[in-house]
Amino acid sequence: MPTHARLIRTCAVALALMAGLPADAQDGDRAKTNTSTVATAAVAIAADLSVGANGATKLTLTLSKPIEARAFVMERPDRAVIDLAEVNFQLGAETGRKREGLVSSFRYGLFAPGRSRIVVDLAQAATVGRIETVTRPRDGAVLLSVEFQRADRDAFRRAAVSSDPSPALRKIVAPSEPTDARPVIMVDAGHGGTDPGAIAATGVFEKDIVFGFAQALVSRLEASGRYRVRMTRDRDVFVPLSERVRIAREAKADLFVSIHADSISAAPQVRGATIYTGSEKATDAESAKLAERENKADAAAGTESNEGPGHVADILQELTLRETRTFSSGFAKGLMSQLGPVMAMSPKPHREAGFMVLRSPDVPSVLVELGYLSSQHDLDLLQSDSWRADVTGGMAKAIDAFFGNRTSLTRPQPARRSAAIAPVSP
Repeated sequence: MPTHARLIRTCAVALALMAGLPADAQDGDRAKTNTSTVATAAVAIAADLSVGANGATKLTLTLSKPIEARAFVMERPDRAVIDLAEVNFQLGAETGRKREGLVSSFRYGLFAPGRSRIVVDLAQAATVGRIETVTRPRDGAVLLSVEFQRADRDAFRRAAVSSDPSPALRKIVAPSEPTDARPVIMVDAGHGGTDPGAIAATGVFEKDIVFGFAQALVSRLEASGRYRVRMTRDRDVFVPLSERVRIAREAKADLFVSIHADSISAAPQVRGATIYTGSEKATDAESAKLAERENKADAAAGTESNEGPGHVADILQELTLRETRTFSSGFAKGLMSQLGPVMAMSPKPHREAGFMVLRSPDVPSVLVELGYLSSQHDLDLLQSDSWRADVTGGMAKAIDAFFGNRTSLTRPQPARRSAAIAPVSP
């Protein structure tokens, strides 16, 4: 009987966890997630905050099986980071958005292959106390709790680490294909994993919207057979900004297209697409603020930013950078002409700003803000298959025009590898 009782409890937990799984994929674009990894990952079906009598705040995860956890705190902004083995988070849309005690909010997601992360925004300085794991007797579920305790600024600063102590991310660059002369297009879906990006009033995440669009663009380009197409992330995982640039450069990309969708909650009437190219000086204050906000993505995911390529070491590199930015601007103009007939554009459809992902000195790069999640009109279009097909079609035409004379040009030698396979702007 005891063995039978344990079996019943195990089945009950399994059924409860399966109940938390959506019957159908909420977004068909997530189907590429590694199913074998997900099958072996612990499943989280609840995340709760509670405040104790001593003023400490406890975050408790309800899991399908035990996992190891470690936590640390970081300054500017004040936050705690909890690193875990990979977890399949099956939590409600509102989870983590309500303030409780020392925690103002928290977010979660895949941080790297095989690793998940919870980033806790602290309402005031606090350090990590006890981390405990217990098994709930009634159903066998595992409760992982992390306690946060009040601390003065000096104590918090001593506890904080200056950089993320996590192991380096696995490089996700495809092997080079020296015999294939087709241009390499790097498609970058913004945000991901612990960094959701903008959040619509309906609860839709920017990271999901842009990932679905990026996959559709990749499929469109691959169908033509004219390009080798890569993605900086191929699932809902966090990738640092400098890593995105490195991935493009190591793949010897000939064009980098970053996909985003902005949000201005105070101005829901604002809508339309904007194309950005890199520059040390922003076109306007609005562009500067947007770049500053996007450049904080690493901090949102609980890691420190690496500025990546930025300093021009010599005249040759400076000339390469200028050439690259010329190509970037040329592509942006061609993109505007192709997208104008199929989608609404903002009043200033081409702008410049200091986005970190546009800082590659030798890969022509653009960042496309598809629209505003704060605009219901834009949000409806962003989730429309027919709209997505029209816009990806326009982008594909712009890319074809950009590489129109590609057959008569060759990639530069490694000593001056760069932008400049010199595609011709329309």
